[in-house]
Amino acid sequence: MLNSAVAKVGRAGDARWRTASAVLAEVRRAPGVTRAEVAHRLRLSTSSSTEITARLRELRLLVESPAVPRGRGRPTGVLRPHPSGPLVLLIELRHDDWRADLAALDGELRPFGAGRHGGGQSSGQSGGQSGGQSGGQSGGPEPVLAELGQLIARARERLGGRLRAVSLAVAATVGGGRLVDASSLGWPPVDLGTLTDLPLLIGNDATLAGVAEARSGAASGSRTGLHLLVEAGIGGSLTVDGRPVSGATGAAGEYGHLPFGDRALRCHCGATGCWELEVNGIALARHLGEPRPASPRGYTVEVLRRDSAEARAAVTAAATALGAGIAGLVNLHDPDVVTLGGLAGPLRAGAPAEFASAYLAGLMAFRRAEPPPVLDASHGEHGARHGAAAVGLDHITTEAALAGWAEEQTAL
Repeated sequence: MLNSAVAKVGRAGDARWRTASAVLAEVRRAPGVTRAEVAHRLRLSTSSSTEITARLRELRLLVESPAVPRGRGRPTGVLRPHPSGPLVLLIELRHDDWRADLAALDGELRPFGAGRHGGGQSSGQSGGQSGGQSGGQSGGPEPVLAELGQLIARARERLGGRLRAVSLAVAATVGGGRLVDASSLGWPPVDLGTLTDLPLLIGNDATLAGVAEARSGAASGSRTGLHLLVEAGIGGSLTVDGRPVSGATGAAGEYGHLPFGDRALRCHCGATGCWELEVNGIALARHLGEPRPASPRGYTVEVLRRDSAEARAAVTAAATALGAGIAGLVNLHDPDVVTLGGLAGPLRAGAPAEFASAYLAGLMAFRRAEPPPVLDASHGEHGARHGAAAVGLDHITTEAALAGWAEEQTAL
């Protein structure tokens, strides 16, 4: 039966693979979608939708369960990922910790591990319900990458051929498949190509969070979205039709290093006048006359909780700089909507009037009557992982990837 399904679908270039990929995209876009709804959205006939979903069931890509009856007519089935279907392993590497999840074809995340690092330390538990435990290590990036390599190896051992790709979100500048500036992690440039021989998709955390907002968050439905993430610094992405504009080397979106700040201040990136030095925890400490914080993110959270005139003044200065910089990016990119992730939303909430005033004042006059709305991100701290899932699932549901999966099923 399975050989028959493979033969019917044909090679990667067959039009039916394109339809299969489109059906799987609908399952991800709207979890719980019915076969009839997918047929309507893709303009498929009843016979075509029945045939393609039957093939996808035979190929262990989808299952179809009874839907709740809705009025008259023959009930249709709800399409869900097959329990033995393909998976993507997601890893988010942040400034002082990492988290891992598995994503099935509907984009749902299942925790698979977590750990901490920082100051040369790495200690964590990995594998969730199906992994294991790993002990602490010390050093530079090497022990952390070794720990992640072991996590990937355990996932492959337990999941076998179901694991199709690894999608990695990193709080660093990514270019050409490597971390070209990992100073925010306290690391030198790092090549991640040795982590696995599986397809490895590497993206900046802010870029991927922007993808998540464009696909299924506050910017969904917009053609052009601008996302900004404030953590230890400022990152972001411009998405067009749900896909990030990545630049020539993949390093686009380093908005925190635009020269919107004081040219007398030198950033860890090597440039002077970087915008993030007016917005992040380092800026708050400077305004408060306090020492440079070891953890700019943690320090920002702590200052936002203070109830003092000095803290409010520092937050107001940072929020004003944030609003003014966003105006400049709106003038540059002409987005439909701006979304704020990480600490950007709390900073705006700390001085909303000043943020709004700086934003409007920085816009070109013709934009002020209907400025692009600035919205808090929907995915919160999970945005980078949801974006990594989206990119990973894009990769494993291409026509060629589905053809490869189908060929492997013939041996089962």
